[in-house]
Amino acid sequence: MAAVAEAIDVGERPPRIGIIDTARGLALLAMASYHFTWDLEFFGYLMPGTVETGWLRIYARAIAATFLFLVGVSLVLASTPEIRWNAYLKRLGMVAGAAALITIATRIGMPDEFIFFGILHCIAAASIIGLPFLRLPLVLVWLAAAALLGAVVVDGWLYPNILQSTFFDSWWLYWLGFSATPPRSNDFVPLFPWLTPFLLGLAIARTGLWLGWSRRLASLGTGSSLVAKAGRHSLIIYLVHQPFLFGCVYLLSLVAPAPPPDPVQSYLYQCRASCMMQEGEPICRSFCQCTLDKLQAQDLFTPLQSGAIQANNDERVQSIAVECTTIAQ
Repeated sequence: MAAVAEAIDVGERPPRIGIIDTARGLALLAMASYHFTWDLEFFGYLMPGTVETGWLRIYARAIAATFLFLVGVSLVLASTPEIRWNAYLKRLGMVAGAAALITIATRIGMPDEFIFFGILHCIAAASIIGLPFLRLPLVLVWLAAAALLGAVVVDGWLYPNILQSTFFDSWWLYWLGFSATPPRSNDFVPLFPWLTPFLLGLAIARTGLWLGWSRRLASLGTGSSLVAKAGRHSLIIYLVHQPFLFGCVYLLSLVAPAPPPDPVQSYLYQCRASCMMQEGEPICRSFCQCTLDKLQAQDLFTPLQSGAIQANNDERVQSIAVECTTIAQ
């Protein structure tokens, strides 16, 4: 009887699972809180680089991983027992269109750090890449997910940046995630490593259907809360919330402008944020403190901050950077 029930569960369209909507809604709230912090930094209420260092850096990555995991789960649930192509293509078009809109808007408003492959771009690409995994044998799906997870562990902890190469330092290849020097962007979510949580979500959802979990999960709640309802409309909320929050902080800046930042703390935050795009936090903390001390000792800090000298064109600054790199490592 259990085997028959499982077969029916996989063969029928799964019921709406309220806790999935709730989880997506909670992820939206977390994302909004992070973006609000980003807005505060942008208008000078927080030190430059705050959102890219410390626990906020981990917080941002956890939010992105949660969204991509839920995209993998949702793709399975929406494509069982068969892919509903009209609904799939409509959703894909909406996500891809929204991603293109964000690229255009940020290219105009923030040309030096525009979003060319952010979370929505990654979701659209993952939704296409995930199609074959909907029908491949489940063991192969798990092997692929495990391989990606293993690569993340090796590249992120055991042998940092071993998979990166200057070959991928091109606008045509940045989105893959293997570039040695990632581009500056306000939201960069390349396929590696971010395809990993998506594929794990897809594998877990397929396993859950095979084990007959969908009805049990659906029985935990219908998802009638406000958070769950927000989770069902995640795309529109994603598009609207940041302009709204940005506008609120802008109005605040007109009424109560942020105080001038401490140049020393500002330098340290910015230096660490830039350094941590390629190195770990302990190395970056040591490197940035070292460069600060040596710049101040040689009376170069104030001219560098004012723009009187340029780091890329001044041999003294470059020599300090090389020396501090050796010390930090």
